Amino acid sequence: MSFASISEKLDAGVPLSLDDGLALFREPDLLKLGALANQVRERLHGARATFNRNLHINPTNLCVASCKLCSFSRRSLDQPGAYVLSMAQAWDKLKARLDAGDRVTEVHVVGGLHESLPFDYYTELLAGLKRLQPTLHIKAFSAVEIFHFHKLFRLEVREVLQRLRAAGLDSLPGGGAEIFAPRVRQRICPNKCDAQEWLDVHRTAHHMGLRSNCTILYGTIETIEERVEHLLRLRALQDETGGFQALIPLAFHPDNNALAHLPAPSAIDDLRVFALARLVLHNIPHIKAYWVSLGIKTAQTALWFGADDLDGTVQEEKIYHLAGSGAPQSLAPAEIVRLIRAAGRTPVERDTLYNVVAEGDALLAEGYEIPVGVFR
Repeated sequence: MSFASISEKLDAGVPLSLDDGLALFREPDLLKLGALANQVRERLHGARATFNRNLHINPTNLCVASCKLCSFSRRSLDQPGAYVLSMAQAWDKLKARLDAGDRVTEVHVVGGLHESLPFDYYTELLAGLKRLQPTLHIKAFSAVEIFHFHKLFRLEVREVLQRLRAAGLDSLPGGGAEIFAPRVRQRICPNKCDAQEWLDVHRTAHHMGLRSNCTILYGTIETIEERVEHLLRLRALQDETGGFQALIPLAFHPDNNALAHLPAPSAIDDLRVFALARLVLHNIPHIKAYWVSLGIKTAQTALWFGADDLDGTVQEEKIYHLAGSGAPQSLAPAEIVRLIRAAGRTPVERDTLYNVVAEGDALLAEGYEIPVGVFR
């Protein structure tokens, strides 16, 4: 399959095949590949690059799964660094940001698969966050966590989601997909839900009217064929439900986990995956450059390789930093705007559902203006 014929398919709106994806992964000219992805990105979003004001809360790192790729989890409270937040401690993380005058619009809640916390812990955790700020959007619990609740509490997935939604859940994050190939999952994450179970959780959520994100973890032991097949399975579910808002490509970080012998993906790997994701996933509107995973400079560059979103302020992140991320723990909104402008893109503040909160003169009115040449 020639590059020119693939480009013609994209211009005609024809979805790319497995063979097309493999041909693009093998394209030696990264800039040529990036330019093609950027054409599609700009056709969808122009020069705009979005971000939001979000806060991450990880309620516990106690986990029964023991995934080899993970640097975050602990098996028991006897292990160094193990913790379980009380609900008050979790709520205080939001309260501290609100008391400091921050305008937080989203809280992102993910954690380990705890084997004995009651279901009321999770529902009251969400309800308490909503009590602090009723307009808050809560994006909580990966499909892996939802499936864990289904098994642990002997509830159907739909009932799990219904109860969480009644407590304050607004959408699902995309974590835990890793790579769908059974060969890979058996070696890197054998004790969490399988690919079909992950997809079924999102399918159920979408049919209930909940939106969600999706992910691909790259850089462990997967082949390029397995990467493309993963993207195609996400695309197939999106064809069925239309419920995915964004794909977040996640770079594997090898520090402090059982796969530490593997090298981390290079920036070239990162940008190639972003370009392929944009080209293959014609029906998923947004590709998110998660700066915590990529590092700030690569995340900026990804805005020219298919990405149109730079995630958000984050405020506190544990999972990637324990795996060796050198990115900051948080970014101020003004700094994100500066980074987007320095990358040659137009910053737009969004909410979780990608509705515009502020752009253009409204961003200036918020005090976002920092000269492009000023680096802090």
